[in-house]
Amino acid sequence: QVQLAESGGGLVQAGGSLRLSCAASGSIFGPNAMGWYRQAPGKQRELVATITSGADTNYAASVKGRFTISRDNARNSVNLEMNSLKPEDTAVYYCYLHPLAYSMVYWGKGTLVTVSS
Repeated sequence: QVQLAESGGGLVQAGGSLRLSCAASGSIFGPNAMGWYRQAPGKQRELVATITSGADTNYAASVKGRFTISRDNARNSVNLEMNSLKPEDTAVYYCYLHPLAYSMVYWGKGTLVTVSS
């Protein structure tokens, strides 16, 4: 079993920055992808950014150039640096881990990011 613990959400003014962190623990074997999804009120969950254990990254078009994802493979952790935040970035951000050899995906409980205008 794998557990994910997120931290770093909060309230920030538009144009500000936040850093989200996620640490994975448990039985983690083989290559995997970690990253973040978000869900705003009344909207579907959407991919924000992902990074593989080989450091390949992918970003949603809406955050490219503003957000940076990074990971520490030794600590099974992933970070999301969010700059130039906009009110439309307001959402619950969920960390995930996907072992690439399997179809399962593990999720964190989510952390709320609120960007005020």
